[in-house]
Amino acid sequence: MTKDTPRQAGRQLPTAEELRIWRDFIETTDVLRSRIASRLQSESALSPGDYAVLLALTEAPEQQMRSSELAAHIGWERSRLSHHLGRMERRGLIRRQECATDPRGAEVHLTAAGAEAFRGSTVPHLRAIRELFVDALTPDQLVAAGEIAAALRAHLDTRQAK
Repeated sequence: MTKDTPRQAGRQLPTAEELRIWRDFIETTDVLRSRIASRLQSESALSPGDYAVLLALTEAPEQQMRSSELAAHIGWERSRLSHHLGRMERRGLIRRQECATDPRGAEVHLTAAGAEAFRGSTVPHLRAIRELFVDALTPDQLVAAGEIAAALRAHLDTRQAK
C-alpha cells in the first residue's frame, strides 16, 4: 500500500506496485518452500507432510493424537490427512487404532520408526532453514519477517472468524 492510497478493505484493487510486491512474496516463498522440501526429502526421505505429522505427534502428550485433532493442528482437510496417514502407516512411521472413547474416531500413534525418522531429519532440516532463510536476512529483516507473518496471520484469523 502506498502512502497516497488509503486502505479501503474490499473497495480498491491492488496497485501495480502492490501486485509486484505480492508476486515477489509468493514466488519467493514458493521457491523457498520447494528448496527446503527438496533438501528434507533428499536428506531424510521425509516429505514436508511427513515432517508436519511427525512433529505434531512428537510434541503431543503420549505421542498420539485423534486424527481430527491432528488435521486441525496441521491445517489439513481430514480426507487429505487420512490418505497421507495411510502412506505413513505402510512405511511404519505411525499406526492408527480405533479410539477407545469414540468408535467413529481414530487415534494416530507415533511408532519407534517414526520417532527415529523424525530425530534423523531434524538437524538437516533445521540446517536447511538456517542456510536458506535465516542466513539470507539481517537480524532486523528477520524481526520484520516475523512481524509481517504475525500481522498476516492475525488478519487471516480475523477474516476466517467472520
